[in-house]
Amino acid sequence: MGEQVRDRPQAVGRVDPVVLALSVGGVLAVVAWGVLGRGSLAGFGESGLGWVISTFGWFFVVAADAFLVLSVVIAATKFGRIRLGADEDEPEFSTLAWVSMMFSTGMGIGLVFYAVAEPIEHYAAPPPASGVAPNTGAAGSVAMQYTLFHWTLHPWAIYAVVALALAYSTFRKGRENRISAAFQPLLGARVDGPVGRAIDLLAVFATVFGSATSLGLGALQVAAGLDLVTPVPDSTAVELVVIAALTLAFVVSAFSGLHKGIKWLSTTNVVLAVALMVFVFVAGPTIYALEVLPASVGDYLSHLITMSTRTGAFSDPAWLGSWTIFYWAWWISWAPFVGIFIARISRGRTVRQFVVGVLLVPSGASVVWFAVMGGSALRVQATGTRDLVADVGAGTERALFGLLGALPLAGLTTLLAMVLVALFFVTGADSAALVLGSLTSRGALRPHRALVVVWGVLIGAVAAVLLLVGGLDALQQATILVALPFVVVMLGLAVALVRDMALDPAVNPPPRARRYGLAAAIRAARSYEEENPPPVRRYLRRRPR
Repeated sequence: MGEQVRDRPQAVGRVDPVVLALSVGGVLAVVAWGVLGRGSLAGFGESGLGWVISTFGWFFVVAADAFLVLSVVIAATKFGRIRLGADEDEPEFSTLAWVSMMFSTGMGIGLVFYAVAEPIEHYAAPPPASGVAPNTGAAGSVAMQYTLFHWTLHPWAIYAVVALALAYSTFRKGRENRISAAFQPLLGARVDGPVGRAIDLLAVFATVFGSATSLGLGALQVAAGLDLVTPVPDSTAVELVVIAALTLAFVVSAFSGLHKGIKWLSTTNVVLAVALMVFVFVAGPTIYALEVLPASVGDYLSHLITMSTRTGAFSDPAWLGSWTIFYWAWWISWAPFVGIFIARISRGRTVRQFVVGVLLVPSGASVVWFAVMGGSALRVQATGTRDLVADVGAGTERALFGLLGALPLAGLTTLLAMVLVALFFVTGADSAALVLGSLTSRGALRPHRALVVVWGVLIGAVAAVLLLVGGLDALQQATILVALPFVVVMLGLAVALVRDMALDPAVNPPPRARRYGLAAAIRAARSYEEENPPPVRRYLRRRPR
């Protein structure tokens, strides 16, 4: 079987005191800075964001495109037949459970938060490069086109590269389940030294701030929902209480483990999301949503190359920074935790099954979700049933509740949406803290639960500080700043993955001499020579004596 590893990686690993101390210390320093110097942290985030977008915006664009192309190439070539594990391994989870956990962890709160807000914002203020007038049919087409662009193939390709590299390194090669271990083809023994620890530290920081952004979005939306269905007014204090409550719920979930808590919550998330979508589809403009689905997919695919290569050179850098570059940075900051988590649940699948599943299944589900939710919102806005543009102006987090308010049973569906956001957060935070525990325990598949809880509390603390500093803007700034160094790590990870798989026995079988022995190889060569003699020998054989 060549270099395959039949033994399972160690389930429980020792804590890495260096990575743990530096990462916890760094996170606590940011929390202290936000509490003691709120204004200076906000100013640093704003100026840093401007510098990153103006200097490295093109870098995010090129990197995201490279990850998508690489994912397609890997799935379409001979690399696709490699199994993530030993050749006889079977998938650990059923396809439904695998997809549910992957989808809930990879998108989660963002899908609910932006389901209505993004199409409506693009409808009211189309991308400058589109050249269409706002609040028109053409603006609706562009709105859905860009929404699908931001939420389908590119983000899942980013996740796929990290997850595939980790799954291959851990289950095929038997290395530790950490980002740095996948760099062994490039760094060799240095993955266990300062360079490897630096890579793991970057992964930890990206995970903490990416997860905190999602928690902050969830708190904003739950607080807005409470303002609509209860006497509790929306305020920063309420948002902080929501963060504390959701963090507590996560701690309870963390003690149930992967196969119970996260699996059950992920399946529940999918069921509730489908129920909410079906209600909007039936109670809302059903025929229009059906028309939006193929039209938006066609627009997206026909303009994919143009959108994928657009930078600030010929369009508005500020718009790109607020939307496309923010999304690419958000997905990259989520990549270590989502990638490690997807790798953890993907043992036994072939590379082709893995890439097709990670790229197409969640992307297809997102297309349907936005066609129903976003398409219905566009129709409600165009017909004047409700002014969703005004709802978005009052707060991006209020957009979904505005759509539900235009449909029957608004109180019940608003409550359902709040529960959905809360469960999405608990699932995502549970997964993120599990990954952070693994990264600071030298790749342990089941890190100590106390360590997992500590990381969950720290994620909540960072989210609270970012909301205090500047709300949604601060969340976006932190995401982009932290993602910049990690995108370099991801590019190196992609190179290491290709180099590793190119030498895999399933792709590059060993020579005959190694497989059958030297003597057998010599006999095979002589037999072949007798059956296929060189041209001169064939001529001498035919020549009359």
